[in-house]
Amino acid sequence: MTRPVTIFTGQWADLPLAELAPKIKSFGYDGLELACWGDHFDVFEAAKSKAYCKKKIDLLAKSGLKCWAISNHLAGQLVCDPNNDARSDNFGSLPKECNGSAKKKRDWAVASMKAAAKAAKNMGIKVVNGFTGSPIWHMLYSFPPVSDKTIDDGFKFFAKMWNPILDEFDKYGIKFALEVHPTEIAFDLFTAKRALEALDYRETFGFNFDPSHLLWQGVDPAMFIREFPDRIYHVHIKDAQVTLDGRTGILASHINFGQPNRGWDFRSPGHGGVDFEEIIRELNRAGYTGPLSVEWEDSGMEREYGAQDACNFVRGIDFAPSNVAFDAAFEK
Repeated sequence: MTRPVTIFTGQWADLPLAELAPKIKSFGYDGLELACWGDHFDVFEAAKSKAYCKKKIDLLAKSGLKCWAISNHLAGQLVCDPNNDARSDNFGSLPKECNGSAKKKRDWAVASMKAAAKAAKNMGIKVVNGFTGSPIWHMLYSFPPVSDKTIDDGFKFFAKMWNPILDEFDKYGIKFALEVHPTEIAFDLFTAKRALEALDYRETFGFNFDPSHLLWQGVDPAMFIREFPDRIYHVHIKDAQVTLDGRTGILASHINFGQPNRGWDFRSPGHGGVDFEEIIRELNRAGYTGPLSVEWEDSGMEREYGAQDACNFVRGIDFAPSNVAFDAAFEK
């Protein structure tokens, strides 16, 4: 078993897809996880037109690449964000006429997520990755005090917003994979379980496993796979490093990525603290055979060097499980 190695194009959306594809192939990748912004992938156009999807498939094939998943993270964030304020004006492919209106942003986001299901079907793929947003993330530190009912209501609102979206995914036989991540309804193991409970464990909803977001919170990424082996629908390969030194804080002190004095930061795969061998072992136990998709985010490393280095790293860590007991040869 050799899992395909892909790269998420979200951090490369400044480059036209026609320019990016051959570059990524030259780094050694098997495919692209297409971001639904820039010119990389338009979910509304893809939902309407199989010809549009064929052009994307043909463009990738010209460089010897395939697509196993699309990622509509930015639209998903706006579905449950409580404010949809100025931070998300001009967010990804959000139409300019939605700027300044929380309702228009949310309505567009719901439509975009629903369109993503049919777009995936037209692309011949099975998974859409993304975010959900969260109406209660900003209440993480419970002061002023937050009641249990308020948190319960937050999960109910998430289910109210996402069940109709997931109905569209069911209609087209597509899975939605939430990237468990701070600012989402699920950001660690326990909130992931609550999200599943809120949706009555419907099979359509699972996870885009990304170890980097778990590591800096102190959660064992391999334990997450062990907890949800049948819900790992896609995998991001991304690293992080905790840099607490007695002065730095785990909440990062309002210091931006890549700046000194943060308590943690993202790193190119293999250059941080994630134990990827344990992750591969758990993915093997879970029977996951999908892509290992690099999400490259490292402010301290040149992007193209990092992407090629990451591809080589992922190929070096992936291995198949044994199909025989090592001591079987001892038997007569």
